[in-house]
Amino acid sequence: MKQRDDWHLTDALEYDHGRGDPFAAAVRATRMPMVITDPAQPDNPIVFCNVAFQRLTGYAREEIVGRNCRFLQGPDTDPAKITAIRHAIKAGHAIDVDLLNYRKDGTTFWNALYLSPVRDADGIVRFFFASQFDVTDRVEAQTIINDQKLLVEREVERRTADLRAALEAKTILLHEVDHRVKNNLTMIGSLLRLQVRTIDDPSVAAKLESMLERVDALAVVHRQLYQSSDIARFDIGGFAESLVSDVVGSSGRSDIVLDIKPQPLFIDAENASALGLILNEILTNAVKHAFADGRSGTLSLKVEREDDQGIIRICDDGPGMPSAQRSKSIGTALITRLARQARAEATWNDNRPGTCVTIAFPRSEAPS
Repeated sequence: MKQRDDWHLTDALEYDHGRGDPFAAAVRATRMPMVITDPAQPDNPIVFCNVAFQRLTGYAREEIVGRNCRFLQGPDTDPAKITAIRHAIKAGHAIDVDLLNYRKDGTTFWNALYLSPVRDADGIVRFFFASQFDVTDRVEAQTIINDQKLLVEREVERRTADLRAALEAKTILLHEVDHRVKNNLTMIGSLLRLQVRTIDDPSVAAKLESMLERVDALAVVHRQLYQSSDIARFDIGGFAESLVSDVVGSSGRSDIVLDIKPQPLFIDAENASALGLILNEILTNAVKHAFADGRSGTLSLKVEREDDQGIIRICDDGPGMPSAQRSKSIGTALITRLARQARAEATWNDNRPGTCVTIAFPRSEAPS
């Protein structure tokens, strides 16, 4: 005789006490609150409940059996979860959900409900088995966590707004400072140019012209700083590209061919002035010495990244400069001192013909 599966017994379950069925006996004895409903009857009533369920809800067995489980629902029970349970029962599917239920005395508890169909040998749903578990402490703890998280998020938003406002104020202030510095440098440049016109000594005039070029370079740096939306970083790559065109253009030398390979390259704004002056010194020296006496040629500028460093190479195809002569140059001494200030390193190499100067310096990431 084929052994019958107790899970599929439907005719041996006594509705009054659930006696005679080993599965019902196990349900009755467990500490887990459990009920069984009969979908064959109108409104799918409870036909069996254990003592643990009675203790959980506060209802006696006589007040439970014959009623639909919805009697545990109340005004704050989530309608969406009720609908989900109804659809699962209609489709004969299992479902687990945390549901707010009400005890007989009106107090609430969070019920971790697991509802599963019990089918007979033909696959027909004969009962629904439902286990409950009071998870009020867990749900309330999660609610407290969520509330605290919401408070933290609101505080973070408030602080972020304050910091953003402070940053905007700082940005406006720094831009105003850079704007005024640029204007002052422009005024200084204008005064020096007026002075140069009154000087008859060519050597003195030449020195003042060199000073003017440095002042102009600083003015360009501060102009770019106050025009930028990022007060922490400075695009030295973009500055170098515009500077080489300005230096050659102001020299009036249309016979100098420019070979520029630029790309954005960001540095800390605090190093912008020093590196700007270094670039200006190298470029003006190249125009003056590599292409002296009307000599034409090519001046190249290459901007690139190497790991966490920025690299700018300026090369000319002039006659070159002996190292002994270069070591005595005021411009070389200025570059060396400025490089130390900007944590940079400048090296000279023979370009055969001409000279290459490579400036390596720490770079910052581009603003996101």
